[in-house]
Amino acid sequence: MADDTGTVDAVVIGAGFSGLYMLHKLRNQMGLTVRVFEAGGGVGGTWYWNRYPGARSDSDSYVYGFTFDEELWREWEWSERYPEQHEIRAYLEHVADRFDLTRSITFDTRVTGATFDEAANTWTVTTDTGETVVTRYVITAVGALSSSNTPPFPGIDSFAGETFHTGLWPHEGVDFTGKRVGIIGTGASAVQAIPLIAKEASDLTVFQRTANYIIPANNGPVPDEVKKARLDDYEGIRERIQNSYFGFELNLLESNAADATDEEIYETLKPRWDEGGFGIWLGSYVDIFFDDDANAKVRNFLHDRIREKVQDPATAELLTPKGYPFGVKRNPLDSGYFETFNEPHVHLVDVKSDPIAEITPTGVRLESGAEFAFDAIVYATGFDAMTGPMNKIDIRGRGGELLRDKWVEGPRTYLGLTSAGFPNLFTITGPQSPSVLSNMPVSIEQHVDLVARIIGDLRERAAATIEPTREAEDAWVQHCQDVVAPTLFQQADTWYMGANIPGKPRVFMPNLDFVGPYRAKCDEVVANDYEGFTITREGASA
Repeated sequence: MADDTGTVDAVVIGAGFSGLYMLHKLRNQMGLTVRVFEAGGGVGGTWYWNRYPGARSDSDSYVYGFTFDEELWREWEWSERYPEQHEIRAYLEHVADRFDLTRSITFDTRVTGATFDEAANTWTVTTDTGETVVTRYVITAVGALSSSNTPPFPGIDSFAGETFHTGLWPHEGVDFTGKRVGIIGTGASAVQAIPLIAKEASDLTVFQRTANYIIPANNGPVPDEVKKARLDDYEGIRERIQNSYFGFELNLLESNAADATDEEIYETLKPRWDEGGFGIWLGSYVDIFFDDDANAKVRNFLHDRIREKVQDPATAELLTPKGYPFGVKRNPLDSGYFETFNEPHVHLVDVKSDPIAEITPTGVRLESGAEFAFDAIVYATGFDAMTGPMNKIDIRGRGGELLRDKWVEGPRTYLGLTSAGFPNLFTITGPQSPSVLSNMPVSIEQHVDLVARIIGDLRERAAATIEPTREAEDAWVQHCQDVVAPTLFQQADTWYMGANIPGKPRVFMPNLDFVGPYRAKCDEVVANDYEGFTITREGASA
């Protein structure tokens, strides 16, 4: 049962990793009154909704959790290297129980609006259940990948069979036994789901627009000696991931792919390929992010691995990525993805050369006229990432300015944390912070700790509001673009760029400073008396 009050110190939107830790910091450690609103029926955030077959973390389990509490970190034992959705959700339920969080969370309730009152320096938050809450601080913990996207295919509502979206999977599960299934999309969710759906379906057709670079997960139980070594090194692990490039214990090589022979490339990358995980992406050559010729050497290595796994040369060619560099998209981890296409009942259809024209009552028709009949269609078509979840909420700041109008040409923030004209509004791992280019729990903890520190300092000063200056915001927006400009990231149509959503501005949305340097930048801002921010008392500058 949630705390029953119409006025609180803080409202937190979302009860995933971010919302749970934010609630713990503000309520349990700082003594504030807090309401958390969660659209789902339980805690978990993305792990509450994403229950498709094979859904699991692509971060090693020992770093895919909270490290703020050593006892919590030690007491929870993961069963595998990459935990499945149900285990991550169970972990977050354990966290909620351990810290007595659920009494401050209102479930099955979606925040629809938040309006800033300039006279009172408060926010009025409204929900789809008709509740209204007045608060000093609003913290959005809505996640970067929580607004599912289904392309507006003509006839999409006419299909007579079952339809599913990987991001909104039925909680009771789906049995595809004996069914003809079509799956549209080959991103990270599809890569995990396809091998398992193929084991049930009598016939599976995969519609691929863009082939992905996919790395083996090499998932399985973690050896006992590895578990023990990690338990003995809690402080070291915590320090290393907090000051790392990407929130993992992975370091880029000092040597360059451009200077390496093909044999040296193989000798460097093959052990990383065999080990599985992101080492081949985030723990190899740094110049592959800047030099296309260097990147091509790694691409050639990966193309050879696809040909080794896929028996049919034509299918292997279709599954071989073309036209963009390796590493500039989120690299899915697979468990048998390529091998699935060796099964006689699994078919791959290229919808880049022959796009989907419409969804019909019986299945899918392509522009060429080719038709496919299905009993079920799965949309693995991703999300309106990063800005999408924020833009779904009617957030109005000073002068009634609507946040999504301000962001119409791309996100505008300072540190990816705040936005000018929206006082006391904080975004956890939002656009223009490292967020999706990091192991999320590491960045979440850093942001939550930072927001809690800011709020604590404001209360000590008896200050009413904090918000960035327009100048600081402009400089940060420009900085985020300047950092990515020399890289290859903007050469691919990715959800990092908003390219998967028609009409969405093509702007690189994450921050590419890396986890450790970004943390240092935030600490420097605080140490310099909140450089770039304006802090006010009631109606006066502090």
